[in-house]
Parts: sequence; C-alpha cells; structure tokens
Amino acid sequence: MKQTENIVVGISIGDLNGIGGEIVLKTFEDSRILDFCTPVVFASTKTMTFFKTHFKSQINFHNINTMNQLVHGKVNVFNCWNEPVKIEFGVENLKIGAYAIKSLEMATKALKNNEVDVLITAPINKFNVQSDEFKFPGHTDYLAQELEGDSLMFMISNTLRVGLLTDHVPVKDIASHITPELIEQKISTVYKSLKRDFRIQKPKIAVLGINPHTGDNGVIGKEDDEVLRPTLRNIREAGTLVFGPYAADSFFGSDNYKNFDAIIASYHDQGLIPFKTLSFGQGVNFTAGLNRIRTSPDHGTAYEIAGKGIADENSFKEAVYNAMQIFRNRVDYEQLTANPLKKASKNERR
Repeated sequence: MKQTENIVVGISIGDLNGIGGEIVLKTFEDSRILDFCTPVVFASTKTMTFFKTHFKSQINFHNINTMNQLVHGKVNVFNCWNEPVKIEFGVENLKIGAYAIKSLEMATKALKNNEVDVLITAPINKFNVQSDEFKFPGHTDYLAQELEGDSLMFMISNTLRVGLLTDHVPVKDIASHITPELIEQKISTVYKSLKRDFRIQKPKIAVLGINPHTGDNGVIGKEDDEVLRPTLRNIREAGTLVFGPYAADSFFGSDNYKNFDAIIASYHDQGLIPFKTLSFGQGVNFTAGLNRIRTSPDHGTAYEIAGKGIADENSFKEAVYNAMQIFRNRVDYEQLTANPLKKASKNERR
C-alpha cells in the first residue's frame, strides 16, 4: 500500500438529476482540501461544466482521458462519455441512471487497478439504475461483487457507528436471513474494521434484537432466543467483546449506545433511523470488510431540492475526510502488523 501523501480520491457522480453534482462542487470549492488529496470525478467535461455554470462555481477542472494524465493539486475530471447529456433536475430518468452506472463502473475499475486510493459515491436512484447489466439494490451489493472481502454497510459519524446484519432485505424476509453464520460473519467484519480502520484495540460491540423486546421470552418471536442469543454467547466465549441482544426501542434513547464502539442492528431501518436522527448531515456510509475503501454521504438524490443551490455538502465532505482517514489507518495497521521476520528478510537481501 502506498504512502498517505496525495491520496487519490475517486468520485462517482451519481444521479445527474439529483444533488450529486452540486455537493461535489461545493466540497472542492475550498481549495485547501487539495493539500490532502487529489480528486478525480468520473463524469465528463461537458457535464461538469454544466454544473459549474448552473451553480456559478469558481472551480477550474483538469480534464483527463487516462489516469496517467492526472495532476495533483487540481480537481480532475475523467471523461467517461463525450456526448452532451440533457440534465433535468428532480426528474427520475432511466437514461440518467445509465450514466450514473457508467460513472460507477469506471470509478470502480480505477479503484481495482489501484489508480485511485479510495472511492466516494454520490447518491444514485435505486430504481432508474436497474438494467439487464445492473441488477443490484445499491452500491454496497455491486461493490461486494466487484471487490474482495465480506461487505457490510457501516454507518459512521464522530460519535456513533452502526452496522447491519441485513441491509436491503424486505421486512418480511429479515428473520429468515439471520442465521448463526451470518451473525458470526457480520460481527467479525465489524470487529476487524474497528481494529484496522478505526484503530480501536479492544472493540466493544452491542447487538440489537430481531423482535420487539428481543422476543419477550418467545412471546413475540423465538429468533432472539433460538438464534441470536446462543450465537452471541459463542462469539463472546471465543474472546470477542460482544453484548446483547438489546431491545432496540430504548437502546438509543437511554444513551446506552455511548458505551460501545459499534452497534449492530438486525435490519436496515432499525439501525438507520436512529443513526440518521442522531447524525444526519454529518453521517457517512462506509462499506466495511472490503479490500478497498468506499464511502458515501448518508442521504439520497434529494430530487425535491436538486438544482436549487441549497444542498448541504457536509455529509459528502465527511465521506471524503473519513475515506482518507481510514486509508491512513489501514496503512498504519499494515505496517504495525507486518511480519517482522519477512521485513528482516527483505532488509538482509538488500
């Protein structure tokens, strides 16, 4: 892994009719951020010029067609297409969805080829990106296929980290998806991420119950007693500091979450509603468990305000900062955990 100077930040532009273009421009209008990273926006010169004109931005782009043309200290735009695109803010459009996926695919290719160090994804519309070639419910599932590792949606902020046992799964199917194997895998992913990505030596993890009141001794469902509790007990006996299951309805309101380094929710809304209530605008979606780093803002395309110049870029900016910090943490972790015998052997050969 490279050194942490001049971290190259790849950015997929997301839904062009949403707020992605605006928050990207606002994030990099403060040129001081270029002292810490080199951004590469995967879109097109014509598209980014349209955004620049519409939002009266003062950014100067450096246009590239290959990654070896990249210039540090500039906001680089990698041309993924050359034709003009009709942008209609706030409109759901299948053609616009196709451009979002073209950007994502080319940015992911650059990530896999080590041409960019981290990937930040602007929001997509999960409906208009669907096609015969792209049948994923979101970024996380696509990147799980393209990259190595066990992916996990990990919502992070300065004060809170929430992972999910299941993410984009219909509510009626949640219980059947939660197996001992899944629980072990997700907890292992969170535990390793806390150590490697967040430099926490002895992570403490809380797990929320599947059913209301964690089943009330089987009155409101047996999954907590038959699946979750015995699995957590086995994991804890193996040495991982994991606790629960906790009743989700009171866990956040009682501030109990502050006693843990991460919380694992059983399903999407159980974790994301409290996370976004407590952290909205500052939260970041981090795909933990993969061999490459990807983050995104904690919001969607926001069609209702697209094009109006009033979108808040803070979550996207936090996504950039967090991706860079996680990258640095991984470099440090790899250096600290490298086999000293291998290092000595290399030095001897020199």
